[in-house]
Amino acid sequence: MTLPKRRGRNISDVHESDRPLVTVDIIIFTVRDSDLQVLLVKRNVLPFKDCWALPGGFVRMNESLEDAAKRELMEETGVHDVYLEQLYTFGEPARDPRTRVITVAYFALISSEKLTLKAATDVSAVGWFAIKKLPQLAFDHDKILAYAVKRLRWKLEYTNIVYSLLPDKFTLTNLQNVYEIIIDRQFDKRNFRKKLLSLGLLKDTKEMTQDVSHRPAKLYSFKKRSLEIRAVL
Repeated sequence: MTLPKRRGRNISDVHESDRPLVTVDIIIFTVRDSDLQVLLVKRNVLPFKDCWALPGGFVRMNESLEDAAKRELMEETGVHDVYLEQLYTFGEPARDPRTRVITVAYFALISSEKLTLKAATDVSAVGWFAIKKLPQLAFDHDKILAYAVKRLRWKLEYTNIVYSLLPDKFTLTNLQNVYEIIIDRQFDKRNFRKKLLSLGLLKDTKEMTQDVSHRPAKLYSFKKRSLEIRAVL
């Protein structure tokens, strides 16, 4: 029996217009002004011109998805060597009014001390927005961002990923504040510190805060600034 030939089985069977395009979108988080904030860019091109969106762009023919994400991150923030993780693939057929576009979302975590913002050629402005006070977003970026926040909260519960949002040296109060801002709830100070110190993730730097109006506090650092799986919360 001869099976019917499937349309699109070979690349030559697929018309150019039938081929979906691939983009990467980057959700860049930081903690500043006592808020979890995300980097957004104002689009300078159609579609959604003058609308705020997640930074991102089309994947080039000669680069991997991760390389494309790193390139976009560097172009939009001027930083590199930060925590970057593939989040999810979003591919609803009508998510982009131009044509069939599949996007692979990544999220990055940046300490507020490392922020250097600059606008790329296809955006007119770039800025930080509190997660709870977002403008209307282009495409399906509200859906992408909502999933990214959920994933970030999960990661804080079972990894040490919070190191990416803190300076090299910090107090235990600084550390607890970051957890409370992102998880959106308060923790008992004594129990929180006891648990974090028991995990063996932190190192006492033997230094104290200086030039502060209150009692100086111990400064800590992470023993490793790389991802470790631990039941933190």
